[in-house]
Formats: sequence, structure tokens, C-alpha cells
Amino acid sequence: MLHSDRLTMRRWRNWVIGITVLAGASVGATSTPVERPTNRLPSIHDQPLTQYRAYRRMHARSEHFNQEAWLEAWTEMDGRGFRYNIVSESGSDYIRTKVLKVVLKREQELVADGDCQRSELTPENYEFADAVQGNAERYVTIKPKRKDVLLVDGRMVLSADGRELLRVEGRLSKNPSFWTSLVNVIRHYARVDGVRVPIAIESTAKVKFAGVSYLDVNYEYETINGRPVSMAARRTIPPRTMR
Repeated sequence: MLHSDRLTMRRWRNWVIGITVLAGASVGATSTPVERPTNRLPSIHDQPLTQYRAYRRMHARSEHFNQEAWLEAWTEMDGRGFRYNIVSESGSDYIRTKVLKVVLKREQELVADGDCQRSELTPENYEFADAVQGNAERYVTIKPKRKDVLLVDGRMVLSADGRELLRVEGRLSKNPSFWTSLVNVIRHYARVDGVRVPIAIESTAKVKFAGVSYLDVNYEYETINGRPVSMAARRTIPPRTMR
């Protein structure tokens, strides 16, 4: 193998290492936000998310290598753990095999090990600042109490009245590996039939010698906490376009 080919493959491996760790950012979005409100924050959910079945659309790409791939799967989470069934995939075979499928497998392992609690928006994991009123939203700075690849150093974005969680955005508080830095995450939430759920995740990572990587995930729910999602609720969730 030529030196240039070996260098390209090494950079590909570094990129795979970098983008795969974004699975942690995605898993963090499935946890229930703010189970126990602090004296500075209102309760922003009516009941915890304990079960769901959702159609998931995933997209990963690398600008440096000009490669991308898509994957769609049915995902389920309940007391028995996290399961998935891939129904379609396209694009780079390498990215589908080494990135998107690995992300699903990694999430399954994190749920099985009970590590999702490490990412919850609770006083055990975060310090919450006072809310700051913006033009149409409120902002609450969140500071992780420890360095953890599942915790975000950034802010919560609430509705103008402070009752609804719209987004969590910021940077992972710990770089997942030597090869990966500047992992930025935006987790989008919506209330579906009274339950606060993640509806999309946008994440980027800067990978040494391989440039910027992107991973986007969208959720479309069929059931939440054992109940079918109403058509009215589905129509209220804004569609999101993958990058």
C-alpha cells in the first residue's frame, strides 16, 4: 500500500473514532430532562419518559473525505433495554458500517449499563444559573459538576414563560478521545401528548487530521409510555431537515 493510501486510511480511522463518540451525545438526549426542579427552575415536564417506539433517521458526513451515509431504523426503549431494527440505509458503506450502526450499538450498551442517568439534567449532574430573559426565549446556563462525555457545558433554552424546554446546546464537557475535540451538541425537545421527548440532535466534532464530522438524528414517535401518539401531536412537531 502506498504511503498516501496508508495516510488516508489512518485519517479515516481517526474520523470514525471521532464521530462514533457522538453516540454519547445522542444517547444523552433520550433521558428525561429535569426530574427534580431546583429552586431556580420550574418543572418542565408532566411525566418522565419511560418507554417509546420511534422511527429514527440518521445522517453522518465528513467534509474532508466528501463522504456521507444515511440510515433509518425502528428504535424501542423500555424496561427491557434499547432495541433497534434497521429498515433502510444508503450512501458510504464504510460510514454505515463503522459509524451509524456503531452509534446504535453504543446506545444499546449505554442503556443496558444504566449509564444514561449520567446525562440527565438534574442537580446531581449540573449546576443551574438563574434564567435570563431573551426576546422570545429564556436561557439557563448549565455547568457540569464533573468532566463527562455525556454532559454538556452550555445552556438550556426555555420557552418565553419558562415552562417548556426547547433545546439544550453547548459543548461536551470532556473530549471523548485524543483524536476528537470541540464536540458541539444541540438537542431539540418537544412535548408530545404531555411528555417531553427529544425530537432531533445535531452534533459536530473536530477530528485531528480528518476535519469536521457531522452526525444528525431525527425521531418520529409511534408510541410514548405505552400509548400511541395522537395524529394531532404528530402534526405539532416541526419537521427538521438533515444537513
